[in-house]
Amino acid sequence: MSKRGGRLVVVSAPSGAGKTTLVRGLIARDERFVFSVSYTTRPQRPNERDGIDYHFVSQDEFMRLRDSGAFLEYVDVFDIFYATGREAVATELRRGRHVIVEIDWQGAQQVRRQMPMCRSIFIVPPSIAALRERLTRRQTDSEQIIERRLKDSLSDLSHWTEFDYIVVNDQLTKALDELAGIASGVMRRNRVGTDRVDRIMQSILSSR
Repeated sequence: MSKRGGRLVVVSAPSGAGKTTLVRGLIARDERFVFSVSYTTRPQRPNERDGIDYHFVSQDEFMRLRDSGAFLEYVDVFDIFYATGREAVATELRRGRHVIVEIDWQGAQQVRRQMPMCRSIFIVPPSIAALRERLTRRQTDSEQIIERRLKDSLSDLSHWTEFDYIVVNDQLTKALDELAGIASGVMRRNRVGTDRVDRIMQSILSSR
């Protein structure tokens, strides 16, 4: 990423933290930002568009692309693969666009190794109680699945120190303002390692 090029922004979050809503809000607000469309081997759903929601590929094609070095990162989630395309990201950065890569903490680790100048942001809920309430509000999962998602989210939260910035999604408008400020390079107060962020995360994790 040159001084005249765009910025790569990695956004991660535990399930239920509202990451997708915030990322969509940022892209709708600021035309400088563009979303990185992931590759996946999972079946395409009726309401999804190839090349818009995901690049849908077979597992054989995914492995061919992986082995050719076409991905910045990839992950296997219960035998379904997801990845970020290297060339598409590089092209947008050369055009001066800021590229948003929405991935989990494992993918974020891979991207940071390959592009250490990226800016990584972790979206977190205001409390564990709020996270549970959001997962329950969906009304699409059984109590057993909700408990599993909550356990997975707590595991994800343990990786918060690996990121550059923290955004607490308590009030949507405020969280979106903070995400936009950090992603564009204007705001720095939510940086990991500061007393303020440490207090916020200690409060969240102590409520387990």
